Amino acid sequence: MTALAKLTTIRVGGEPKQLYFADTKDELIQFSKKVWQESENYLILGCGSNVVACDDMSSYQVVLIETKGIEVIGNRVKVQAGEIWGSFVDTANANGWAGIESLAGIPGTVGASPIQNIGAYGQEVSSVIRSVEFLDQELGEVIVLDNEFCEFGYRDSVFKRGRKGVVLTVEFEFGQADPEQLKAKSEEVIAQRRAKGMVLDRADHDTWSCGSFFMNPVVSESFARTLPLDAPQWEVADQVKLSAAWLIEQAGIPKGFSLPGSNASISSKHALAITNRGGATATEVVELARYIQETVANRFGITLVPEPNLVGFN
Repeated sequence: MTALAKLTTIRVGGEPKQLYFADTKDELIQFSKKVWQESENYLILGCGSNVVACDDMSSYQVVLIETKGIEVIGNRVKVQAGEIWGSFVDTANANGWAGIESLAGIPGTVGASPIQNIGAYGQEVSSVIRSVEFLDQELGEVIVLDNEFCEFGYRDSVFKRGRKGVVLTVEFEFGQADPEQLKAKSEEVIAQRRAKGMVLDRADHDTWSCGSFFMNPVVSESFARTLPLDAPQWEVADQVKLSAAWLIEQAGIPKGFSLPGSNASISSKHALAITNRGGATATEVVELARYIQETVANRFGITLVPEPNLVGFN
């Protein structure tokens, strides 16, 4: 049996009880229903880029999404959930489909993009999603949710707030732009991400991570005014978004920090990434994350919220 450490970008996680490979949409529906019926311990997995699986996964059934296909329907593009996000951005750029060029270099699958409402450098995927085809766990049926019913927010959606199931396909509606300009923008973004260790490189342990481990917190304007004047801040509606990386470093946790004896550490390039320096366990990753949360909370009164899915932990 394949350990989750081989299927996740942070390279941690034990062997599951059962692993199903879903190569088609029908198989994805079949296997998802099967694991839902048989156990409360299940995981629907794409690229494993936003997951920290616990060291003991022996009670878990895992469905690996490997569905592929891109269909152009008029001015819309329907994409299977298992398509690799980075490759899809390249396809979009080549066709002049504008709206996701700044999301280049983000690991994961197309199916995971609406769940997290991935975003970077001023773009969010929700701005170009028309609808999501979704196998609803409670209903046991395939439904189509239009953009407004996905309830997108900052790194958030209805799928993260209790609507259980699995994304089957995502339908996009893009603007049009010059392919060369889109490609140039993506290359610029990837260069910036690579400099921060946010582009997966099997030879570089500084990139063995889930990307940003914590979300940038959003606070009230009055709370933001209590922070030092040099604290990075961005207005979001009537609230203020803060830099989690700045909070971590200002709390006294530097890049490259690790707990004594641990193989998990903060990236030497970016304070927001927790990395596997080789041989790290899931327990070590979570211990470091909790230490960061407690330290930042004690210093600033802010509890950082993890971005990755923590599977199998209490």
